[in-house]
Amino acid sequence: MAVKKKGYRPSLRALHTTCEHNYAALMKLARRLNNVGDSVSYQVGHSQRYRLRLDEDFPYTSTISIEQQGGLPHYLKALMMVRLYHDVRMAEVCASQHFSRLAPRYPYPNDKMHLPDEKMQVNLFLTEWLKLCLKDGRSSSDFLASLQ
Repeated sequence: MAVKKKGYRPSLRALHTTCEHNYAALMKLARRLNNVGDSVSYQVGHSQRYRLRLDEDFPYTSTISIEQQGGLPHYLKALMMVRLYHDVRMAEVCASQHFSRLAPRYPYPNDKMHLPDEKMQVNLFLTEWLKLCLKDGRSSSDFLASLQ
């Protein structure tokens, strides 16, 4: 009797919980982004600098890009597009490292070498990144205010 191998099954509850936490944290970091094109930079440690930019703003959704700044080659820099759903207070990564439209699950192995739970993993990466910026990050305006 052959045993059927169980594949990855996405948990909608876990994804929603992660997206809700990401929304709350991102709203703290992006509070100065009022108009399309506005940006704010965060310095973490001595060498890590990130820029948040408001790319789209509609009544129920907004899109924010998060990009690592500095002297790294472009393929090593963190780059994410995050869609904020204001009515349900959720933030979901809709593109990461030049990959967009992430599927809930992928067969493994696959041509692009996505993990079976790639969508969940990029949202968990956003969670960790947001924790880092909230704990140790200083915005460019915070830094300028401390100099005065």
